[in-house]
Amino acid sequence: MPITRREFAASVAAPFVQAAAAPRPNILWITCEDIGPHLHACGDDYSVTPQLDRLCARGSIYMNAWSNAPVCAPARTTIISGVYPPSTGAEHMRSMTRMPEGWKMFPGYLREAGYYCSNNVKEDYNLEKPPGTWDDSSKNGHWRNRAAGQPFFSVFNLEITHESQIRKRPHKWIHDPAKARVPAYHPDTIEVRQDWAQYYDNITTMDGQAGAILADLEKDGLADDTIVFFYGDHGSGMPRSKRWPYNSGLNVSIVAAIPEKHRRLAASGYVAGGKSNRLIGFVDLAPTMLSLAGLKPRPFHQGQAFLGPYAAPPARYSFGFRGRMDERYDCVRSVRDQRYVYVRNYMPHKIYGQYLAYMWETPTTRVWERLYKEGKLNAAQRKFWEPKPPEELYDLTTDRDEVNNLATSPEFAGVLAELRKEHREHELKIRDIGLLPEAEIHSRAKGGAPYDAGHDEKIYPAERVLNAAELASSLRPGVGAQLEKLMSDSDSGVRYWGAMGLLMRGAEAVRASRQPLRRALEDQAPSVRIVAAEALARHGDEADLQPCLETLIALAHPVVNGAYVSVQALNAIDALGEKALSLKERVAALPDADPNAPARARTEYILRLKSSIASRS
Repeated sequence: MPITRREFAASVAAPFVQAAAAPRPNILWITCEDIGPHLHACGDDYSVTPQLDRLCARGSIYMNAWSNAPVCAPARTTIISGVYPPSTGAEHMRSMTRMPEGWKMFPGYLREAGYYCSNNVKEDYNLEKPPGTWDDSSKNGHWRNRAAGQPFFSVFNLEITHESQIRKRPHKWIHDPAKARVPAYHPDTIEVRQDWAQYYDNITTMDGQAGAILADLEKDGLADDTIVFFYGDHGSGMPRSKRWPYNSGLNVSIVAAIPEKHRRLAASGYVAGGKSNRLIGFVDLAPTMLSLAGLKPRPFHQGQAFLGPYAAPPARYSFGFRGRMDERYDCVRSVRDQRYVYVRNYMPHKIYGQYLAYMWETPTTRVWERLYKEGKLNAAQRKFWEPKPPEELYDLTTDRDEVNNLATSPEFAGVLAELRKEHREHELKIRDIGLLPEAEIHSRAKGGAPYDAGHDEKIYPAERVLNAAELASSLRPGVGAQLEKLMSDSDSGVRYWGAMGLLMRGAEAVRASRQPLRRALEDQAPSVRIVAAEALARHGDEADLQPCLETLIALAHPVVNGAYVSVQALNAIDALGEKALSLKERVAALPDADPNAPARARTEYILRLKSSIASRS
């Protein structure tokens, strides 16, 4: 007669339960989507969150927590792996890569130690999930399915606060839009105020859902044995929060409530019933969960535990990143300390507000863009629709909305130099393979783990690529000869940044380096050919246009070249605007997807780019 799932769990857990030398805590996560530090207990008087406020009253709110990534998939990938996605090649929205052989996602280690691990229900990882990660990851996932006496790690994901729910109409506003705080970068319009008010309405609804889960914990008699965490998966779903690695997009505030029975597991920075300014991030959650269970963090973890017996001293810096967001490429890195946020834009020629079909469904995005085109925005509001500077620096104590860039101010030169140095050291420490074009992350891994490829100097010369990226994106004048030299390097990643440096500097630089760019149209690396073609088509001679268009349309075919090359080529065609109008019909005839790509890469991104190009007139 077949045994039940509960009986099977009991047979697996029994030796671990018996062997436990001391009671181990249960761990409950209540997570939600797209919400920054906007609980009432965080000091937001506009917010109404009575259930979570009670949780905060018996726990500690980490006010300076960063999600590391400002969008769900790479943020959740950071959580589950304990490794920065630019190190695993997993930074891009809804991509898919592998972890090195032998690595586990952290619930797998908890399960080995006898924990029952359930997830209800969102995963959204950019890394292939190893077998044995969860006992149950489904809409039925619950601690109640564990064996008697078995410690549990259970996750409940609440979706009502997601970006898509901000724009859901019709809606009856509970929070008064007239009383909403409009950040300095948004225009003060009724559409913007309604979106912010609806965001807070959704938070209140989510608060009730979280309260129901906490009530179940009490009903089951488990509250005194369970450490409870609450957090959102990145900043608010409003534009220039979600998707941007500023504090506005990364600050989430993690709540940790440790019952008295397990208070020994608290560490520096934990203040029961109070707030902590300790810098922590999503990359720290995996080692922290292992530490709370009495397990040493794994050697490959790039974060550090902030609770439990293996808690490390507080970090001085937190790090963020931005890669491809849906169908649009960008490359941004950020770092903060207790006061300042430093942002390094590696593609400053791209505007902040690149068109993303999904983001344009939000009323705020549309009215914001319209007012920009009508010339009705002030300097802080206009910035989103214009190219980026190579570096940004913000003082959070005087500029919570991060609109006053101090990077060129002599008064802050020392701060800029310190954070720039920390950023560079971090890039080299994690060997950020995300500085390569997305297609090359996969081609260099050759079906294996990009982390392994990135940590092999022969495959990925990290410092050479970083040096090239820094020079290219600095926008310094008079470096044409250096960029041309980069274009003759033996590594295609260096050559890519050499060509990018010329593209980013515009017509004069491209025309002065026309011959190296023409040669690059025959480069072995598709990514280099794409950049050279875009640069020459945009800024070269009339005679360059047709050969460049032919290069781009050939590389845009997703079945022939793969999804990642196709997306890069289609972005270049779209960026050319009227100059690429002759390709409209040929683009329309391309396949909509790469059938050989992983399922997550066979998304609608190619279709969205084709639609954007088709809309040109």
